[in-house]
Amino acid sequence: MSTGTRPPVRVGHEQLMALIDHTSAVIYMRDVDGHYLLVNREYERLFDLHREDIVGLTDHDLFDGPIADEFRANDLAAIARGIPLQVEEQAPGEDGMHTYVTVKFPLHDEAGHAYAICGISTDITARKRAEEEVRRLNDELELRVRQRTAELEASTRELDAFAYSVSHDLRAPLRSLEGFSQVLLEDYAGDLAEEAQGYLRRIQANTGRMAQMIDDLLHLSRATRSQLRRDRFDLSALAREVVAEIADPERSVTWNISDNMAAQGDPHLVRLVLQNLLGNAWKFTAHTPEPVITVSVHPQSGVDVFEVRDNGAGFDMKYADKMFDPFQRLHSAGEFEGTGIGLAIVHRVITRHGGRIVAEGTVGEGAAFRFSLTPAPADWELR
Repeated sequence: MSTGTRPPVRVGHEQLMALIDHTSAVIYMRDVDGHYLLVNREYERLFDLHREDIVGLTDHDLFDGPIADEFRANDLAAIARGIPLQVEEQAPGEDGMHTYVTVKFPLHDEAGHAYAICGISTDITARKRAEEEVRRLNDELELRVRQRTAELEASTRELDAFAYSVSHDLRAPLRSLEGFSQVLLEDYAGDLAEEAQGYLRRIQANTGRMAQMIDDLLHLSRATRSQLRRDRFDLSALAREVVAEIADPERSVTWNISDNMAAQGDPHLVRLVLQNLLGNAWKFTAHTPEPVITVSVHPQSGVDVFEVRDNGAGFDMKYADKMFDPFQRLHSAGEFEGTGIGLAIVHRVITRHGGRIVAEGTVGEGAAFRFSLTPAPADWELR
């Protein structure tokens, strides 16, 4: 068996042409004066020309002046540098202008003088058109966002005007109703039958409920539209402040508020959350012999989950998916007063923080609300 080395294979012109003819890139060679010396079949296919007809011509014979000028300028730049040069060039195609990434490099003789320039061009038109489409869509989306933002700002101004009207214009007639009813009860009680006095007291009670509903609607508006800022604050201290505001010393309630519960969020909006959750816990434990209300935190999956729990009236879980909707009440007004907006405010505030809130209750055994002020895992539940 022969162990000698195989003699080198000489590659001739035909083999080199076979190589460049079987590539998808456009390959060509021009002399230093710009006359074509060689083109491959991809060049022939793209420009619908035969190589025999191209050799000896220049780009100014084949293309419009500006295109040919750019080709020639890039050739001269590559010759001047003496090393490969990568540029983007455009040339006409069947469906419009095509873009190519072209590598141009000079060929040198033994004396180091350039005698030809070679080019290898790859069509990147599809990619460029896709990029342009993405830019167009982004510009269109940006325009739509600006338009939508302008519409929202206009709507916000309208809501602000409505809120002002609700806050000021509607309160005046309510105060009149309440005031005149009180005057009738105080100054004309002797002239009014007991039934008439009862009607007046019902008017006063309903004006009071309407005033509370106005306040709650304004709180809901504030929870939805006010500027959200995130600060580090002590949720334990905030909860104790709220308890001090709502608690009645004549009622005996055990408050268990965990210490050092740090939170990240808007303390003014989170105060609305605690006012409503603790206010509900206080309200719905009114008929409980030994009421206990607990505020705690349970880190879960890297997220602080806060909990407000009570042992009061509770609720039926079949209504749990509706309890965060405005004006939804799970108890009669005669049993527990309220407007049905409080939990809607809570849900809006938590949602604006990017968090989640879930509720669990059992009729007669109490309720628990757990919430986060940051995005929480979709699978966490009360436990």
